[in-house]
Amino acid sequence: MPPNSANSEPLLHDEVKEEQLEKLVAPQAGPRKFQIVYPNLITFGYGHISLLYGAYLMFTFAKWQTIVFAHVMIILSGFGITAGAHRLWAHRTYKAKMPLQILLMLLNTLAFQNTAMDWVRDHRLHHKYSDTDADPHNATRGFFYSHVGWLLVRKHKEVKRRGKLIDLSDIENNPVLSFQKKYAIPLVSLVTFVMPTVIPMYFWGENLTNAWHVATLYRYVFVLNATFLVNSAAHYWGYKPYEKSILPSQNHFVSLFALGEGFHNYHHVFPWDYRTAELGNNTLNPTTKFIDFFAWIGWAYDLKAVPEDMINNRKSRTGDGSSLWGWGDKDQPKEEMNAAIIKYPDENDKDK
Repeated sequence: MPPNSANSEPLLHDEVKEEQLEKLVAPQAGPRKFQIVYPNLITFGYGHISLLYGAYLMFTFAKWQTIVFAHVMIILSGFGITAGAHRLWAHRTYKAKMPLQILLMLLNTLAFQNTAMDWVRDHRLHHKYSDTDADPHNATRGFFYSHVGWLLVRKHKEVKRRGKLIDLSDIENNPVLSFQKKYAIPLVSLVTFVMPTVIPMYFWGENLTNAWHVATLYRYVFVLNATFLVNSAAHYWGYKPYEKSILPSQNHFVSLFALGEGFHNYHHVFPWDYRTAELGNNTLNPTTKFIDFFAWIGWAYDLKAVPEDMINNRKSRTGDGSSLWGWGDKDQPKEEMNAAIIKYPDENDKDK
């Protein structure tokens, strides 16, 4: 049930250059005919029913060790997406030595959102053509489409046409990701499904039903939806202190579930910052702490961050003003203060 499985059809290979293609301006969604991918519809349906059943088992029959194990695996596999596929490989916001790359590849396999190579291609495409028909999960088509619907239908022709223009030379030359791609079927079978089921059964005597539905399917589909929230909810609800003209928004709810990936307005303005958030916002950004830890032990290096003056300049030029701490903030526009309605004013109060 990989998130990109609806996109497994090969990309178009006709020779075309980017400058020859029509410029797409977000938000944009042209008329299209949806072709449903029925195997995906069935597997995603089964997965989400199993998610609900797994949640029921956690409150009734599953052992506490299985519940703890499932949630530890949720966090670890989440780091395989956030610190691995996203911040390391898709955006190159930092560099990782071989031990960390291997660890992140295994955690990424545990999350199983297709291979990291495919994930990176789609994500770079998403940033380059965000919220247009060349965006694999175009939020302009609605919440459901950007959350999971895009995986239930065939790719849009613009995604296929422009996907082959995305530079993946760094990813294709990465030996760790090449290994994952080459041995995807046995790796996914073992790491994603077999081991999380067998471990509870072997070490604390959990039964097969609980192990499969709690430690494997509940854990797996939960992480899928946490990732999907970044594509959907973080493009619909939130504030835009850095760029008010785009759909991506700051959404703390999403950050809570997606290990710090909900500071989405910032991320789309500064996709090369390893923190994906101003000053890290570490209370809701455990992925930044994860990367900082491995930098401390020497496995991660060249961590890239945006200077504070660059952030403030961008906020003042294009933000929606939502980063103000309140009345009298130095960045609050004077015209806004002058136009404000002051109820029950005290004429003797000199502090206006």
